[in-house]
Parts: sequence; structure tokens; C-alpha cells
Amino acid sequence: MRLSGRRVLLGITGGIAAYKAPLVLRLLQEEGADVRVVRTRSAAQFVTDTTLAVLSGHGVDSDLFAATDEFPVLHVGLARWAELFLVAPATANFMGKLAAGIADDLPTTVFLACPAPVLMAPAMEQEMLNADSEQASIDALGASGVRWVEPETGYLASGAAGKGRMAAPERILESVFGIL
Repeated sequence: MRLSGRRVLLGITGGIAAYKAPLVLRLLQEEGADVRVVRTRSAAQFVTDTTLAVLSGHGVDSDLFAATDEFPVLHVGLARWAELFLVAPATANFMGKLAAGIADDLPTTVFLACPAPVLMAPAMEQEMLNADSEQASIDALGASGVRWVEPETGYLASGAAGKGRMAAPERILESVFGIL
């Protein structure tokens, strides 16, 4: 088990690729990682907290202002707990907020507070990925040290084919190995 005892905070944002997040979580656990989940509000449209909590063995955190007995300040506690903050999928909206320094929910505030490496697996339509504003966000985040699992080419949620599919869970796992 290559990740035995390692702590991975899995961020899930609101794109259709969120359906792959439980698979990523399971692969991390099979390698021995302790995985906690933090999600955006829109991620709940694609994957349930029940599924994620059962698989992870932890509650799912999504409310920036939730009371917690574990940490004095939730986003700071989660950020310090993590040895890696993995965001899969990372939507255009989420990455744009981060690049602009906007922290208006739990996952974005965790990002700003997180001293650990950050790995993102982007997922969006090809036109969105290729947009100048999105490329600027990717460049800005890369310059700040964010690492990437490149999106794949194939069928997208719209039915079109192109680059923008979230990387396969196995590819994401390989990238995690490379960092931890």
C-alpha cells in the first residue's frame, strides 16, 4: 500500500465528472490513504454525501460556517490536516475563483489556507478549457505551484468529442503517487 497513513483531502466540484470522485476515493483508500471529502454546493447535484461519507468513513464537509468539535476553524483545520489537496473534478468556475483569489465557500477557503501540495484534475467542455480566461486561470494557478492531471480527449457531457474529460481515476492515482 503505497499511501499507507497518508492524508488526502479530496475536493469535489460541481461538474458531471464528479461521478468519478467515489472511484478516486476508493483507489486512494485501497492504497492505504485516509481520505476526507470537501465539496462545493453544486457537487451535491452529481454525487451524494451519503455515498462519500460511507466510502471515506468521515463526514463530508461543505459548509464554510459549520460548527465542528474537531477544529477551531474548519477550513484552517482541514487545510492543515491534508498532506495533499486533490481536486477532482476541478471545474472552470472553481479554477477561475482560485486564480482570482476568491474564497467564498469551503473548498476555496481551504485552498487559500492549505500549505500542502495541490493537485487538480480539470473537467469541462473543450471550448471552456480553451477559453483565454480559463487558460489564464490555469497559468496563474500553475505559477503558484498547483499541479495538474491533464484532461483526456473523448466524449464530453454535451455529446461532443474533444479534450476536457477528467482523467481516469487510475491516472489521477498515479499523479498522487508522484507527489506523495
